[in-house]
Amino acid sequence: MRLGGCNLTCRWCDTPYTWDWKGTSDTGVAYRPADELHTLATDTVTARLLAFGTGMVVVSGGEPLSQQVRLLPVVRELRRRGVDVEVETNGTLAPSRDLVAAGVRFNVSPKLGHSGVSERRRVVPDALRSLAQVPGTAFKFVCGEVSDLDEVDALVERFALRNIWIMPRGQHPEEINEGLRKLTDAVIARKWNISGRLHVTLWGSKRGV
Repeated sequence: MRLGGCNLTCRWCDTPYTWDWKGTSDTGVAYRPADELHTLATDTVTARLLAFGTGMVVVSGGEPLSQQVRLLPVVRELRRRGVDVEVETNGTLAPSRDLVAAGVRFNVSPKLGHSGVSERRRVVPDALRSLAQVPGTAFKFVCGEVSDLDEVDALVERFALRNIWIMPRGQHPEEINEGLRKLTDAVIARKWNISGRLHVTLWGSKRGV
């Protein structure tokens, strides 16, 4: 489930259609909210998700935690039906106690300097510490160069982060493969995890798959 709206403006964002109404990202495209955002009742959203019959729902964005009050009833019903829920977040907003209590798993992706966003906006200490305290939380960093891992090192040490994943930056299979070749040895040396982007490998930048 992809939600619209984001409190960051990463220049290389692969889903600028969820927030970029001015064309500030690398695409240069000014998307129209009327085309991209569709208001739905929570009951409708829940019913559509349950109809997939899947055992896990990933909530992405945009930035889902900016809508966590509206998200909570959906999450609670999914969990009541035995569906696992993972929320992908940029780590700038702390989750509510109710959302944590609902049994959500968090995949946190703090942004690095190459995002083009100021550190003051993209690194929010209280939010990162709050998310780090939730059992099962993973921290995923998008990296373009081996030198980016030094920036990750600093954040890991500063906030005592665990369960670290590195993912290469890219929106095409060739970029992902090259990133994996470039980063893997240095990631393994740090005893972190590395991941590709399976949906990009299979479908490239195609939407709606």
